[in-house]
Amino acid sequence: MRLDLHRYLYYKFFNSLFTGLSVGTIFVIYEPLEPSIYSLGGIVLALGMLVIAKFYDVLLNIKRYFQIGLLVEVVILVLVSVFLLYPYTYMTALFVYAGYQLTFMFGAYLVRAETLIVKKALFLTKVDVAKQIGYLGGMVGSYLFYKIIQGSKQQQVYDLHFLLLLIEIVIIWFFIQSFKRKR
Repeated sequence: MRLDLHRYLYYKFFNSLFTGLSVGTIFVIYEPLEPSIYSLGGIVLALGMLVIAKFYDVLLNIKRYFQIGLLVEVVILVLVSVFLLYPYTYMTALFVYAGYQLTFMFGAYLVRAETLIVKKALFLTKVDVAKQIGYLGGMVGSYLFYKIIQGSKQQQVYDLHFLLLLIEIVIIWFFIQSFKRKR
């Protein structure tokens, strides 16, 4: 496999746009959870990251990066879909929290693998610039969204998830398009 950097930059932009837009939503979604859940989630997260780090020798390559990166994006698509399809309850909050913790387990791996796959400092600069522009755009977008769209906090977060769903589909499309098989 090889990386199509041009499309990958679009992936990074939309991925960070999603992050910027969704940062404020977790405070509302996680509201029903007890503080002890965060401690338990942190323990599971740390243990998961330890296990993943033990397998870096087999995971740090472009094929595994593609598979794991796609898995993470699909998990996020499922989380957004579940939030839109099911009523806002304690179990929904717990499911979304657990799902995001699962994706965060791969966070350190994905950053390390990306650095190895992109390789050149100039390309890494472009990746980080795309990420920061996307994140900044997402934060500004979420600020404007909450100021413009009226309603309860829960309704605003619910409405924002329709936009997040669309962006997540775009993210997955650009991610898949970013990887080409070698001929």
